[in-house]
Amino acid sequence: MGAELHETAKALVAEGKGILAADESTGTIKKRFDSIQLESTEDNRRAYRELLFTTPGVEEYISGVILYDETIRQSASDGTPFPKLLADRGIIPGIKVDLGAKPLALAEGETVTEGLDGLRERFAEYYELGARFSKWRATYSIDAQRPSEYCVWTNAHALGRYAALSQEAGIVPIVEPEVLMDGDHSIERAAKATGRAQQALFTELHDQRVDLYGTLLKPNMVLSGYEAGDRAGVNEVAEATLDVLTRHVPAAVPGIVFLSGGQTDEDATAHLNAMNARGPHPWELSFSYGRALQAPAIKSWGGDPANVEEAQKAFYRRAKFNSAARTGSYAPEMEAAAV
Repeated sequence: MGAELHETAKALVAEGKGILAADESTGTIKKRFDSIQLESTEDNRRAYRELLFTTPGVEEYISGVILYDETIRQSASDGTPFPKLLADRGIIPGIKVDLGAKPLALAEGETVTEGLDGLRERFAEYYELGARFSKWRATYSIDAQRPSEYCVWTNAHALGRYAALSQEAGIVPIVEPEVLMDGDHSIERAAKATGRAQQALFTELHDQRVDLYGTLLKPNMVLSGYEAGDRAGVNEVAEATLDVLTRHVPAAVPGIVFLSGGQTDEDATAHLNAMNARGPHPWELSFSYGRALQAPAIKSWGGDPANVEEAQKAFYRRAKFNSAARTGSYAPEMEAAAV
């Protein structure tokens, strides 16, 4: 079992490849569809995911796809279950298993992620459906008092419990401690909060017997708050993020797959590129983007079947740029060039 987990974790961060996060909840995908004036029906959601999953050649750049509970049970228009469709292309199917961040009792403005009850049984079903990796997201807000030690340790404990159950089921866990960038805080404040969350997380993973060689980390990049007046530039973000990771993430972790966290497509790619240009690092530095990979595709598609090919080209292009960022070879000038 351990060897299989290690191999899957390494395959997810294989050279030049990263992960597509297509695990939007029903509420989140509705917001995405609202932006193109499309009703969020099950059939429209299935058609959109099929567009992404069948993009010609995208397996060159995408190693795995995180699915939502609805999506892992759906099939393509030809009847092929989505997990099989992906696996047949050499793309590893994954599954989001947390049930969302809920208010943390007696901690105003802070959250804890729920979903541990019945998780062992859900993992058994997801494994049968084809999932070979999973994801659990915890969120932490920054202000003068937050994140509190209470919030940091409560979420770290839940992430540890989730990861242990995932590995027990033969499924690689991606642990996602996301320090939110809403607010006007400095990059220094973000670095402190991010480091604190990661330190607690790896303490819990060790204490709960999680095999780090079969685990991936999905962190936020260290950014100034989105409302900050003087926001840090690409080089400062790369250096601050790498400093936090070097201090807190064991070298046994095979890969770090960043979330985009509301960044523009270009910013998410540029920041990843700047970090890899400063390599080599103890871990593979890759991506696990949702909106930052999908935004051009959903805009091109607009819900019209006639636009599928153009939308797939837009998705392929974005995946290619992020693949280049994995080796530090992305340049902003690529954005203006033809596909």
